[in-house]
Amino acid sequence: MNTVTRFCLIRHGETDWNVARRLQGHTDIPLNEHGLKQAELVARHLPEHPFSALYVSDLTRTRQTAAPLARRTGLLPMATPALRERHYGVLQGLNPEEMARDYPQETRQYHQRDTGFTGGTGESLQALHDRITRLMQKIANQHRGEFVLIVTHGGVLDIVHRWISEQPLHAPRTFPIPNAALNWLSHSPARGWQIDSWAEQLHLDTALDEL
Repeated sequence: MNTVTRFCLIRHGETDWNVARRLQGHTDIPLNEHGLKQAELVARHLPEHPFSALYVSDLTRTRQTAAPLARRTGLLPMATPALRERHYGVLQGLNPEEMARDYPQETRQYHQRDTGFTGGTGESLQALHDRITRLMQKIANQHRGEFVLIVTHGGVLDIVHRWISEQPLHAPRTFPIPNAALNWLSHSPARGWQIDSWAEQLHLDTALDEL
């Protein structure tokens, strides 16, 4: 019996706030034109695996990214609030210049990756870690031996990579998290979690002129 569960995790396509370097968090920003094209390319070039489930953050940018995948696979996207981006508190919606000008202390804590920092009304890195790791383990248990698609956010992928590779939450990031890239994980009871491939972008680098 196959007990290895394989995951393809995808960050949503590009938004105007990504371009402007604004912290989106829970703010419900749609994809821009480029992001919509990225979503189509993800679906067009997704490998032919027998995916059995499509989990999606309930925010617009992830649901828009998942829509072509749903058409390609025939799966119903399962909107999952636990897959949301981190809430950044008072820093949410600001670009780097506005953050440093209006909230200098909070901005220092954010850049230092203070694991308890909430921005006053937001979510700490530790709380985000606990939320995401619980959810990933739950999905793995529910889909043992299957292929699973997950469309989510950069902050969520940051947690997943650090968790599996055993990197501390407070350390500087050493890996990329591009929009609309493919990130492959696997889980089995015997071997635990593994990163099989990260930040695959060939479908974006070579195919943007297809649409």
